[in-house]
Amino acid sequence: MPTFADITTVGVGGSMAAFVQPQSRVGMIEAVEDADSKGLPLCLIGGGSNLLASDQDFPGVVVRDTRQDISVPDEVAPPEGGLPVVHINATAGTNWDDLVSYCVRMHLIGVEGLSGIPGTVGASVVQNIGAYGQEVGRLVDSVEVWDRQDKVTAYLRASDLDFGYRTSLLKQTMYQEPAVPDARFFPTPRYVVLAVTLVLRHGSAAQVGSAQLARALGVEVGATLPLERIRQAVLAVRAAKGMLEDPYRYLTDWMGSCRRTSDLEEALEAVQDDLHGPRGERVLLDRHSCGSFFTNPIISREAADALPADAPRYPVEDSASVKTSAAWLIDHAGFHKGFALEERSAAALSDVHTLALTNRGGAGSDDMAALARAIQIGVDSTFGIHLIPEPVTPGIDLAW
Repeated sequence: MPTFADITTVGVGGSMAAFVQPQSRVGMIEAVEDADSKGLPLCLIGGGSNLLASDQDFPGVVVRDTRQDISVPDEVAPPEGGLPVVHINATAGTNWDDLVSYCVRMHLIGVEGLSGIPGTVGASVVQNIGAYGQEVGRLVDSVEVWDRQDKVTAYLRASDLDFGYRTSLLKQTMYQEPAVPDARFFPTPRYVVLAVTLVLRHGSAAQVGSAQLARALGVEVGATLPLERIRQAVLAVRAAKGMLEDPYRYLTDWMGSCRRTSDLEEALEAVQDDLHGPRGERVLLDRHSCGSFFTNPIISREAADALPADAPRYPVEDSASVKTSAAWLIDHAGFHKGFALEERSAAALSDVHTLALTNRGGAGSDDMAALARAIQIGVDSTFGIHLIPEPVTPGIDLAW
């Protein structure tokens, strides 16, 4: 039986009463329904990249979907006289970056900017992952789910899923309000993702939609480049920020079957240059995190006007609100890269990104939570802005 520390990217968390790894669609539904029918707490885990669990024993069932199936229901060529559109279906347990790699090899446009994001396909739609001008919610055709309340399967269309910045209907069912769990379902959504169908486009090249990515590539925003070149640039940018997984975790007993062999080999090869560079093993320590720990705050224009002049401000689609940078707020509230509450603390901000809270080796959930709370309090006292945690935190209260 693993602990949460064994199956999460941050490497923190205690034991669990039961761990189930279904190998079929029916098995997934049965595992979820069995826990619910017995009134047991249920934690559905994917890649464990967006989860910070308590060191206390979890008194329920942890379910991990082992299915990693990718299929293309359409012909793998543009229909004659029609739009060059392709539907691609993946089971919830499929590693997200394995799917991106597959799509790039198949010359399918739309997810290349989402390269390197840890986690699974199922989690991607719960969180509505996004980066470098792309967002999974814009690509969704439908999501097959098991409804834990009504005890039925259903297909939810993109219009049903209420996608927003790092949120969806699926995620919203876990919370009464941001960071305040709804005891009926938390830490698993009411709707358990079984499979996702995306709508992508045919082509071997795509436009660069992000200024940051364009700078990394040495081109203008809107330039058209080969998909593989875009993917490699995204991976390089994420690596420089410590925002890739530690690929060695997939060589451990409890994670060994969670990635496709060819894609894992590619990831292991890619990290070698960094490991032999000046930072050595610290490269991997910066990856022992939950990724971006706080979402970028969406605030009123008045609150944005009150921020210092150099604070980032981004328009929010279909809204009068403004989005600002959580990383900027954290840094300018005095929490700089590498910050820790105590010297040699096992919980510290990443050496290369203020938005990642990292486990430097042996950190417990109390250590990670204390650092997160200190940052929340510091940003609030400095700027009057509440930071909302991005990870699911069973057994840890970060609402205040």
